[in-house]
Amino acid sequence: MSDATAPAAALPTSPEAVIQRLADLGIETEVHRHAPVFTVEESQALRGDLAGGHIKNLFLRNKKGDQMWLVVVEETRRMDLKALAPKIGGDKLSFGSPDRLMTYLGVLPGSVTPLALINDKARMVQPVLDRALLSMDPLHCHPLTNDMTLSLAPAGLLKFIEACGHKPIFLDL
Repeated sequence: MSDATAPAAALPTSPEAVIQRLADLGIETEVHRHAPVFTVEESQALRGDLAGGHIKNLFLRNKKGDQMWLVVVEETRRMDLKALAPKIGGDKLSFGSPDRLMTYLGVLPGSVTPLALINDKARMVQPVLDRALLSMDPLHCHPLTNDMTLSLAPAGLLKFIEACGHKPIFLDL
């Protein structure tokens, strides 16, 4: 079994625990189960006409590796990492490795999600949200694995992020 298809039991937090935490916070969600998806294109082909904002997530680090960001944007938004760096206060940005992703967010490649902030107890990852997402309702994201999608209101996502001890940066990306 490859790392990309490791069972949820190998993760520090299960999707069910995230769903329960959302419920405990009074955040309504709808769960959609599906085959694992690894790209935006696969997700688009699988979901049909599921209305709302579908997100993609970029786990980024600076050149020194001492700063990390989780950039959350609408799935079709193209990102220029050079242009993004000064907006978020970073220098040369690159994608975090699978090992770094597991260490800080407790997820595997293909399953990156703002809900993974539940695993960032030390608050080492700075969430950055595209302001345009706030007008998309519902938002759709993975609950730590890429074989499910959760639908929730933007206010619910923000409440969850803040309950994890993070203060997101909002930018017009």
